[in-house]
Amino acid sequence: MGLFNFRANRSIGIDLGTANTLVYSKKHKKIVLNEPSVVAIDTSTDTILAVGEEARLMLGRTPGSIVATRPLKEGVISDYEVTEKMLKYFIEKVTGGVSVFKIFKPKIMVCVPSGVTEVEKKAVIDATMDAGAREVFLIEEPIAAAIGSGIDISKPNGCMVVDIGGGTTDIAVISLGGIVVSSSIKVAGDQFDDALIKYMRKQHSMLIGERTAEAMKMAIGTAFPRQEEITLDVRGRNLVSGLPEVRTISSSEALEALKESVTQIADAVHVVLEKTPPELSSDISDKGILMTGGGSLLWGLDKLISKRTGIDVYVSEDAVSCVARGTGDALNSLKVLSKNSNKKR
Repeated sequence: MGLFNFRANRSIGIDLGTANTLVYSKKHKKIVLNEPSVVAIDTSTDTILAVGEEARLMLGRTPGSIVATRPLKEGVISDYEVTEKMLKYFIEKVTGGVSVFKIFKPKIMVCVPSGVTEVEKKAVIDATMDAGAREVFLIEEPIAAAIGSGIDISKPNGCMVVDIGGGTTDIAVISLGGIVVSSSIKVAGDQFDDALIKYMRKQHSMLIGERTAEAMKMAIGTAFPRQEEITLDVRGRNLVSGLPEVRTISSSEALEALKESVTQIADAVHVVLEKTPPELSSDISDKGILMTGGGSLLWGLDKLISKRTGIDVYVSEDAVSCVARGTGDALNSLKVLSKNSNKKR
């Protein structure tokens, strides 16, 4: 019995994101890892040099033989082998090292975007099994987000969740423990960064990197007009002179850069609401729309969606980690969740 409890307590939930990977430990009942989904590889020897935060610091700053890469694109695995090695590193890190990990392999719940195909699901399952899991279960991100935000999804009441991650935005209406209507679009945090990079290139003839774009998004990123303008000094390389320069960028410029992306998200929410059964629509109108994920923290995005739908929108108190928390909490409800995989063939 003691051995069973030890194994059960080693179960973990993983929010395998395009931008960041978070791990929830059932034993510690909290998020025990939150690191960028980045891997640094030495292409001359095909060996991994760094994973997570250490690798992220190398983005855009590596010599020719070293590549810092994100093995997930738009919410799905784009490089299987690198994803497997990254998962193995994270799992070993949170389960107590290689020796303990080999003896007591954990049960793992992994969340996936609501729009993934069966092939993409299988890739996640296989990569997690190859990384050392004993059993793998999958849960869709909106359901994990709702659970992690403290919503009782088993009740016959409709709730709408908009989860904006790095690669995808998942929108779902949930009732009685399942998804009634959903949509997943490949517009999220990474696309916000790309939009800022393109804007700087087109309007200011300046080339900026991913990390600078992310810093812009967090500091002056705007989805809805601000009452007070704010600015940020942005450093990059002038495309004409080829020399470093600094430009002062305003929040209204950031709004212009991000307008197309945030409008696509607001429109997608509106489309899902149009497909929602009337009784559930009434519930959502009363309770409001829940926003989760790092992308939901973009200033004014809740206001934009509220204006587009006419429904109150609120951001989860724990927007960044509630999906991972919900994934971990779902481990307590394995009997009522659909098992997607057993032991590796």
